Amino acid sequence: MTVAFVITVLILINALYVAAEFAAVSVRRSRIQQKAEEGDAFSKILLPILADPARLDRYIAACQIGITLSSLILGAYGQAALATRLVPVMAGFGGMQEATAQSVAAVVVLIVLTVLQMVLGELVPKSLALQYPTAVARYTVLPMRWSLRLLAWFIVVLNGSGLAILRAMGVREGGHHHVHSPEEIEYLIAESRKGGYLRANEQQRLRHALHLSTRRVGEVMVPRTSIHGVRHDATFGEVVAIVTHSPYTRLPVYRDTLDDIVGVLHLERVAALRLRGQEPENIQESMLPVVAVPESMTLERALAHLRESKQQVAIVVDDFGGTAGLVTIGDVLDEIFGGIADEFKMVDPGGQPLADSRVRLPGRMSLLDAEKWTGVVWRGDAYTVGGFVIERLGHFPEAGDRVNIDGIDVEIESVRGRAVENVIITVARRREDRHG
Repeated sequence: MTVAFVITVLILINALYVAAEFAAVSVRRSRIQQKAEEGDAFSKILLPILADPARLDRYIAACQIGITLSSLILGAYGQAALATRLVPVMAGFGGMQEATAQSVAAVVVLIVLTVLQMVLGELVPKSLALQYPTAVARYTVLPMRWSLRLLAWFIVVLNGSGLAILRAMGVREGGHHHVHSPEEIEYLIAESRKGGYLRANEQQRLRHALHLSTRRVGEVMVPRTSIHGVRHDATFGEVVAIVTHSPYTRLPVYRDTLDDIVGVLHLERVAALRLRGQEPENIQESMLPVVAVPESMTLERALAHLRESKQQVAIVVDDFGGTAGLVTIGDVLDEIFGGIADEFKMVDPGGQPLADSRVRLPGRMSLLDAEKWTGVVWRGDAYTVGGFVIERLGHFPEAGDRVNIDGIDVEIESVRGRAVENVIITVARRREDRHG
């Protein structure tokens, strides 16, 4: 009875360390922080450990040392306590010699203890920790804190030895970090969608939000060719006439060309002056300051810049200082939420499946949005489908031009000026299905 009790305790100790290790590396720090703010005592102890890579590294080291020691002690104790008791049984079974009986008994004990250790001490606690990481991490933090104090000297020696070997191998020192790349987070979001925790539209919004730090202003801006502006020397009466017939509430004000934009005129100011019967000598008195952002700026930084400047519109400048287009807060938010109306540009219809299994894509569609229709990732210097097709063609296209890109037949359906307005794509898989 005493032997069984000791073996059970050793297996439970091993299970404790296994559960603590897997829970510590899989628990979400934001969840622990939330529970700590709610007053949970265990979370308050655990949070500083998860927030500090060095402390988390020592925490994991304590788990690994505990697993190793409990396994070694279990094996040694089991052999000493059980193998000797099995020798007479084995000797009486088939008339084995004593030496043979000792060997067989040792093997039987090793197999039984290994199975118990793997199932009860490894697999079960690991599954529980991965399924309930928050609860397991919280409930194991107190015994782990005691273990950290008890094994402190051992952790220092072993960690120091391991780091010395890594440095000798030319491997840079690292620690356990609860940091995920955007690609990993996107994968987690997709898995949550498969598991039923997210709806399709929620997954799409989260996916787009992740790409705000990688997508550029040039991908979503209203191009220069679509900008409507007002000359700086226009009279107030001319401005009123322009504003009256314009669908826009904000108009860029420029000197000679759109490359020299000096401000933004807001319909609200013009209307307020007109209602008060005031007609300023020049429209510059009614202008808002102009905010400029480079074409290569990320959407995340552009949104922050617009918020800091308390403006709704920013002029996008190219590498040579000329006006490439304009971007609004609505353009950026549309990348996350989709379908947000923007006064400066028409809402693109998105992909349109045709009766013959082909798909019409607008030239202004971003390459990221085109991926769900093409099934492949198109990468190039261009931001939009139209620009990417021109890039692959190597010349300005005409309606009817065709090009095959990554196994996808692309036909230029319509062109406006030098810009691709719409393309028709035929995905190879669909073409094969149609003929198969």
